[in-house]
Amino acid sequence: MKPGSRAAMASPPEHKKRRSTETTETTERPSLRRRSLLLGTAVLGAAGAVGATGCSRIPSGDTLARLKSQRTVRLGIAGEAPYGFIDEEGDFTGEAVELAKVIFKRLGVAGVQPVATDFSSLIPGLNSQQFDVVSAGMYINKERCAQVVFADPEYQMLDAFIVPKGNPKGLRSYQDVVRTGAAFATGTGYAEIDYAISAGVPEKEIVILQDPVAGLNAVESGRVDVFAGTALTGRSVVKKSRKAEATEPFAPVVDGKKKIDGGGFAFRPTDTDLRDAVNTEIHRMKKSGELFRILRPFGFTETEMTTLTAEELCA
Repeated sequence: MKPGSRAAMASPPEHKKRRSTETTETTERPSLRRRSLLLGTAVLGAAGAVGATGCSRIPSGDTLARLKSQRTVRLGIAGEAPYGFIDEEGDFTGEAVELAKVIFKRLGVAGVQPVATDFSSLIPGLNSQQFDVVSAGMYINKERCAQVVFADPEYQMLDAFIVPKGNPKGLRSYQDVVRTGAAFATGTGYAEIDYAISAGVPEKEIVILQDPVAGLNAVESGRVDVFAGTALTGRSVVKKSRKAEATEPFAPVVDGKKKIDGGGFAFRPTDTDLRDAVNTEIHRMKKSGELFRILRPFGFTETEMTTLTAEELCA
């Protein structure tokens, strides 16, 4: 994970090595949600600062035409596998990144440049022209849709729990956590914090951990009963564990309704033409099955493919 990133690190694809990280723990609730509304000042890490040099002088107008002329598109990433990250071998990759490489090449922009920043700085950085597109698998929701425009999601995602082998407390939903009084943990800035609170988990009792690896360690050691994250994260991180397993994916219930999230590319509100061009390619790739072939090496399954639209998720 790149310095300064507050996003969670899920497992890279099988053919990539995992970057080792130190894990930290705190019970202080973060002010920003990993896949919720992100506000504030854009504070780029070192890689972002380099990539942003001279951005204030970018001319306005047809963004796609400008990108074709420059022959390069700058992609905002958060250093988070499997969405957009630079792996241990120095390769710029991830499901959203690989998808962007294919799409922009077809749109006449062959070069892609990563601009790594803290996840909370992605939307502010995009709107201040630090990069051209957010390519980080960002969840699409009403609050974010007030700040940026999204392409239709390339995937949908349910939640899952990391629990001890055999799931002794029978934890399969946030309501089960409340019912059993299980010691609950999730990741820094995760939307799962809000899902748990909505279900009735006391906010002060939520343990906030750095990433899913820290969550797995906490479950294996018995410090917590459950770690909540995405289904993709859960099944990836427990693959080699002898003490923990991931539950079946489930949709969180918020305000009496099941919540299914979807992630996609984000663009500045003035770049609807660029968004529409990307959308056209995404729809073609969904229809042909190419989209799934690109995402599958990063741990996605057919259950994560979706026909949801950005309009639906923004509502």
